This record gives sequence, C-alpha cells and structure tokens, in this order.
Amino acid sequence: MAMAPTPAAPELIVEPGGAVPGPESHGAADASGDWPSTGSAYFALFAIILATFLTFFDQTVFGMLGQRIKEDFQLTDEQLGLLAGPSTVVFYVLVGIPMARLADIFPRKFVLAGGLTAISVVMTLGGMAQGFVQFVGSRMFLGAGGSAHAPSSYSLLADAFPPNRITRAFALLQLGFIGGTTIGIGLGGKLVMESANWGGHSLLGLPLHGWQWLLIGEGAAGILVALLLLMVREPRRRIPAAAAAQGASQGKGGLLTFMGLDALKAIHARGRVFYPLFAALALSAVETFGLAFWRVPFMIRSYGWDEGKIGMVMAPMMLASQLLGVFFGGVFIEWLAKRYKDANVRGAAILFGLVTICAIASPLMPTGEASLAVMAVGGVFGLAGAVPQNAAIQRIAPNAMRGQVTAFYLFMFTFFGAMGSLVVGSVAQRVVGNEAELWKALVLTAGTLLPIATFCMFRAIKPYREEVERLEALGQ
Repeated sequence: MAMAPTPAAPELIVEPGGAVPGPESHGAADASGDWPSTGSAYFALFAIILATFLTFFDQTVFGMLGQRIKEDFQLTDEQLGLLAGPSTVVFYVLVGIPMARLADIFPRKFVLAGGLTAISVVMTLGGMAQGFVQFVGSRMFLGAGGSAHAPSSYSLLADAFPPNRITRAFALLQLGFIGGTTIGIGLGGKLVMESANWGGHSLLGLPLHGWQWLLIGEGAAGILVALLLLMVREPRRRIPAAAAAQGASQGKGGLLTFMGLDALKAIHARGRVFYPLFAALALSAVETFGLAFWRVPFMIRSYGWDEGKIGMVMAPMMLASQLLGVFFGGVFIEWLAKRYKDANVRGAAILFGLVTICAIASPLMPTGEASLAVMAVGGVFGLAGAVPQNAAIQRIAPNAMRGQVTAFYLFMFTFFGAMGSLVVGSVAQRVVGNEAELWKALVLTAGTLLPIATFCMFRAIKPYREEVERLEALGQ
C-alpha cells in the first residue's frame, strides 16, 4: 500500500507505481525514416504485452500461493518472506546491468525470447521443487532471466514506432502490467482453489502438490510466448547522433564510467535533494512489496477468507484503484504546479502521508471487505504518488546521464522492495511471534517505515525547489 502497487519484481523493472517508462523522444533522428509497417510494429507490441502480462501474472499468483507454500513445505514466516523476495533479487544484483547491456549488442527479439525462456524454465523447475532449498534455488534465477526484458522492450518499441505514435505504444504497454496484476488476482484466486484437487500426481517420478502445476503451466505458457517473440520483425536501430557521440564519450571513460561512476558523482553532488528522495523511495518500497506478498496470507489468517474469495473481491478493487490513481496523480500534480515550483516533491510528500494513514488503518479494519477497501484507497494515493516521484527525478537529473540516474533510482526500488517480504515475515516471526496476528506485523512495518519515508520526502521539498530554480536560471 505504499507508493506503488504490485511491485515490479526483478523479472521486469518498472518505475514506481508500475508505470512503464517510455524512451526519450527520437528528436530529429530518422523522423521520416523507413519505419516498420504498422502491422509488424503492433505485432511486436502485442507479443511484448503478453510477455509483460506473464511476468506480473506469475508474480501475483505466487503471492496468492504464499499460505499454501508455507503449509506444504512447513516454512516459517521468515523463510516464506525470504523465498518471495530476496531470493529473486540475488542474481539480478549481480548480472542485471550486464544482462541489460545485451539489448544494445544483439537483436532485441532474441534477448527478449531468451530471457522469457529462461524465466519459463525456472518457473517449471520451481513447480517441481521438493523442498525449501530447491525452491529458493529456482527462484534465484528469475531476476537474471528477466533483467534484460525492460531495456530490450523499450529499445525495440522505440525503433518500431515513429515519434508521433510512440506515446500510444507505451500507453498500451500498460495493459501487460494492469492485466497481469488484476487478472492474476481474480483468475489466480480461482486457479489456486481449483489446484487443491490436482494433488497426488507426479512428474518425472517427483510427487507434486496441486499448486505446483500452476507454476508448470505458467512455464509452458512462457515458452509459447517466447516463440511468438521470435516471430517479431527486428526493427532497424535508430540512434540520434548526439546519443551516439555521448555513448562513445562514456566508453572512453573506462569500466567505472560505464558502470555509472559519473552518475553516482552527480547524485552525490546534489545529495541534499537526491538522498532524501532515494531514502523515501527505498523505505516505501519495502512496505509496498511486503504488503503485496503478505496481503493474501493476512486475509486468510485474519478474516478466514480463501484465495477464491480474495481474488473475487480484490481484483475489481485493484483495477479501479490503478486506473483512478494514474488519473488522480496527473490532475493533482498539475493543480499544484500552478502554485508551486516544487509541486512534484510537495505532491509526493502529501500523498505519502495519505498512504501512511491507509497502510496503518487497513489491517485494523473489522471486516475483510473494509480492509481491502482501505487498502484500495491507499493504492490510489500510492500510484498517484508515483507520478510526481518519477517526474521529480527526471526534472533534476543531469541530461547527459539521465538514463543512468534513473537506473540507480529504479535499482533502489527493486532491491529494497525485494526485502519487503522478508522484513514483514521477520517482524511477524521474531517480534509478534503469533502467526494468527500477522496484522500486527503489517501495522508495525507500515507504522515504522512510512512515517520516516514521508519525513524524508518533506525534507526534499526545499532543496528540490532550489534545484529547479537553479536549472531555470540556466535556461534548462
């Protein structure tokens, strides 16, 4: 319930709030060049939307399975939290940037298909796991397999659609995220309930729990979509001359420059504004990802609901929350911008405060319906808050290294968000000590992290305003 809805797992890096970032304008580069046909461009978009959908569908369904995984593998809450978050980010931290670099070297459709194939194989292996260690081992490779998905997708689409249609393409790409999270909750809940009757069967001599067949099915679907990606027509790369010159210049700076040293120096030079923004993002991401995974076990333990009922009630709430959040965020910040130069950070700080209230109140509600309703309201404020957060970073990041600064920003969201499920699980096990009172762990986590995140965001208002004024004085 913090500043983003269902998190972007390491499989697909997205901006806070789930919004898929678009590339910068093509400028004058190939403005009237030989663009792919409309049919081939939209076929590529369709295939990428399906791949994105599967990524978030898997993530959402895995969260729906949390309580069953815990019971069948006899896990503690801390072990379950480790399985859901940190285990998936290990290899992303190690190979995420090098894997993303493949999008600049090889045909992007091959990178996309190869990454999705790897993810699908890992999903299938998870569906065949016989215990906690094997399951963790399989989930560890998800981040590595999917780390090149977003860069390859954005790069391919930016070369497939001309500038006057690229905004529409990236708007349609949101369907993958929205569909994966909402259908993942609704359909996923039903499938989880149905899978209870699928147990007692084995695959390659390995006995499987009913829910494991869901993971195997997702893996098979991923292979089919990977084959579809191979049918995409690879568009010709269109790199503006300025960008090419900048890339060559950075290449001369050595390995450290290539890995973002200059961007880190730029962030440190403007630390008064960047550090509190990054701290607020990291703290809110921990709570966001933690809630996203633990909300189903919470509903089961606190209100006695099953996954089918949770999905039926929560899916339409999530859909309405996401759509309203995107709309409200834009309107609210535009209204503030007429009055304040620091509207982006000021608005984010206000929305952080509202999210904090909802995050603390939701687990305290007397009924499951009321709890989910408050959670959905918090989701509106959270997604609305993602809009100004992202805009603030883009506004003050040095233009020559905006992509690198954004990459570090998204890394903070992904890495610390992946710790969320473990943090909540550890609080539930080591502080609360009673599985039936998981709601206390959610309240303690939100009540500790989100007020600090809100304070950090408020601290960033003044330095952000001063930085905006400095840039305006320079004509930027």
